[in-house]
Amino acid sequence: MAVKEPTENDVITIGSCRKNDVAMVVMRVICVAAAAAAVMFMVTARQTSVASLYGFQLQLHSVWSLSDSLVYLVVVSSATAAYSLLQLLISGARLVKKRPVIPTRHQAWFCFASDQIFGYAMMSGGSAALGVTNMNRTGIRHVPLPDFCKSLDRFCDRVAVSVLFSFLAFLLLSASSFLDVFRLSRT
Repeated sequence: MAVKEPTENDVITIGSCRKNDVAMVVMRVICVAAAAAAVMFMVTARQTSVASLYGFQLQLHSVWSLSDSLVYLVVVSSATAAYSLLQLLISGARLVKKRPVIPTRHQAWFCFASDQIFGYAMMSGGSAALGVTNMNRTGIRHVPLPDFCKSLDRFCDRVAVSVLFSFLAFLLLSASSFLDVFRLSRT
């Protein structure tokens, strides 16, 4: 039986798949870092301060766990970090062994669906937390409650950074989904 020499198109395809595999692993690394940073900034968001409301001094104490939206973001970010870390370990091991990161069509579909699920969960968690953050920054229009972020600036800044990292993780999962589709079109 004769051994078939690889053609120029085969070499280009193998090279482009290898670049996509490296890109996938790099995106997983950054996604793990972004999701973990979102969790870290949120769980360290706490502050005590004093605010003046109609001449009365009010003691304010804010902790992320007092808001269901912020708790939801922590849970979703933690799950996304765990999923991305698992995918990173699997993908990294395959990359080191010079195997395709996504070897089968079935696995490409699984990664695509998982990336979509976790990506949309990150978007919903970030959006929910962003609503709470915006309300804290602007106050409530029809109720005479003040802008709490004037008194709780460190708390609000940490929550805002956490939301920013959650949106970054969403973008990385979206890009990963794009590479999954590219892999599906090749297999």
